[in-house]
Amino acid sequence: MNRVLLVDDDIELTTLLMDYLRQEGFQVDCAHDGETGLARALAGDFAIVVLDIMLPRLSGVEVLNRIRQHSRLPVLMLTARGDDIDRIVGLEQGADDYVPKPCTAREITARIRAILRRGSRDAPPESLPVIAGLLNMWPDQRRAQWRGQPLELTSTEFNLLEVLARNMGHTVSKQALSEQGLGRPLQKFDRSIEVHLSKIREKLGLLDDGRSVIQTIFRQGYQFIRI
Repeated sequence: MNRVLLVDDDIELTTLLMDYLRQEGFQVDCAHDGETGLARALAGDFAIVVLDIMLPRLSGVEVLNRIRQHSRLPVLMLTARGDDIDRIVGLEQGADDYVPKPCTAREITARIRAILRRGSRDAPPESLPVIAGLLNMWPDQRRAQWRGQPLELTSTEFNLLEVLARNMGHTVSKQALSEQGLGRPLQKFDRSIEVHLSKIREKLGLLDDGRSVIQTIFRQGYQFIRI
């Protein structure tokens, strides 16, 4: 499935993106306000939504929040360059990644491909379940359980947790997490990894001894500890 929904009130940008994505083999629909974008995102069979933060009628953050109440549909946020608050809020609400404006159609297309590639159920060779202590993951089904209960994760959260679980007991660098979990090299001053891991920790809760199963290893990276 390669249907993309663009939600942005910048007509010039959406037209440019639509033309470029179609040349790259994607099917593209668009909406120019938050309410219409939300309705189409929930009603349509899309692979991903590209969602601007600043929208009329309903903000991008509110659209994202409502999408997450019903769906794990991947969402790529478009944010104002240098506005860390918008980026962090978007990630905390469940965005899979963000691209700061102004941006090129090529850059957005590359991010879309990275998210879809990591989230594809057809991607080999990850068919065997990943078992890491109290965590079970089925990558081919994009399904996870924690302490025997279903664990609801966004596409990016699933990717990052899978990388850590496959390396249980070993430290994974932030660079490796970005490349394997986000599908892109780590960028300077990028806090995406920290925000996503914070959300994952929140969903996993604490162990019986009060520790988090995901530990930060100072100046080295992160580790899914053996329990």
